[in-house]
Amino acid sequence: MKQRIQFESHGNRLAAQLEMPESEIQCYALFAHCFTCGKDIAAASRIARALTEQGIAVMRFDFTGLGNSDGDFANTNFSSNIEDLNAAVDHLRTHYKAPELLVGHSLGGAAVLSMAATVPEVKGVVTIGAPFSPDHVLHHLTSSIDEIEATGSADVQLGPRSFTIKKQFIDDLRNQDTDHIGNLRKALLVMHSPIDQTVDIGEAEKIYRQAKHPKSFVSLDDADHLISNVRDADYIAATIAGWASRYITDQNTNMSPPATGHVRVEEKDHKFAQHVYSDTHHWLADEPLSVGGTNSGPDPYEHLLAALGACTAMTLRMYANRKKLALDHVEVELRHSRSYADDCENCGDSNRQIEVISRTIKLIGRLTMDQQERLLEIADRCPVHRTLHSELKVLTELE
Repeated sequence: MKQRIQFESHGNRLAAQLEMPESEIQCYALFAHCFTCGKDIAAASRIARALTEQGIAVMRFDFTGLGNSDGDFANTNFSSNIEDLNAAVDHLRTHYKAPELLVGHSLGGAAVLSMAATVPEVKGVVTIGAPFSPDHVLHHLTSSIDEIEATGSADVQLGPRSFTIKKQFIDDLRNQDTDHIGNLRKALLVMHSPIDQTVDIGEAEKIYRQAKHPKSFVSLDDADHLISNVRDADYIAATIAGWASRYITDQNTNMSPPATGHVRVEEKDHKFAQHVYSDTHHWLADEPLSVGGTNSGPDPYEHLLAALGACTAMTLRMYANRKKLALDHVEVELRHSRSYADDCENCGDSNRQIEVISRTIKLIGRLTMDQQERLLEIADRCPVHRTLHSELKVLTELE
């Protein structure tokens, strides 16, 4: 599931995309792309997509002045890229959950190494084809450096596009150091191809030598710098997910399932998000962003409506099949007009009032009016409907 989002960095609107796994979210990751690239470069999109299949939610974005983000690239530098990354972390922390994993490709790898220590929630850092020092980029500007030094700026052809590079960009790169690599205090995975023609594998060796344990190195064999082969992207994602599982673990993953017919609910983030377990299934419940949740799952009333809607459709299908009715398809739409968040504010109020659930049923098929009327009667006999209309008591005890 993809979500297009925006956030601000120093007054500029930056365009981002958050890819969410269909299954439970193991953790959030922030992906930093290569120099002058955008969030939609094949390497970033393929690796992000493959990581979501491993249960990792991935946010990638266009740095200031690139892709769909506002701002002037000519006025950016490596330090401003770091500021953009920190703004992305803040957005995830505020609206979803802070990233526990930072992944950087090429110069993006140098960027995540530089800022990782400032993000306490981060447990693991991954570099892919990254240089040891940010000033490695100067190798690509060799023919223009004299002009930039003399005139203050130059238009430089980088790949298919021309970019204006100012002297402040070069000065900023030269002012960066690499001391942070030895002081990372995070698990580190260095991934590099021995045939990388853009960033020599010797750069990976420098990173690995300076970093302290826990650290790992994985060769990408015949992968090119831009990870243009889908198989390489899938391999990178699977390796990252397997490696990260050693450092990023969910406290609920090793718990035994509840007994058949039981449901267990446990807090996920100690806000609104909840783990919900049956004997064979696991899903999430949450609240919308508007009331302070992360919208990682349906809210409690939506679960209630889903139970009634699912039971209604199942009951109609069973009846139609048994009676051999020409019912091709059933749709049930339900609405409860009250807000869970508002109701919870008055949890201590003993006043009772009538609750109303509106249910609209769409029956598709060659059905007579009598058959349709009969099916509407059957809908009111579904087990969940009867439970809701019965004299229901909830018995609560402390374990």
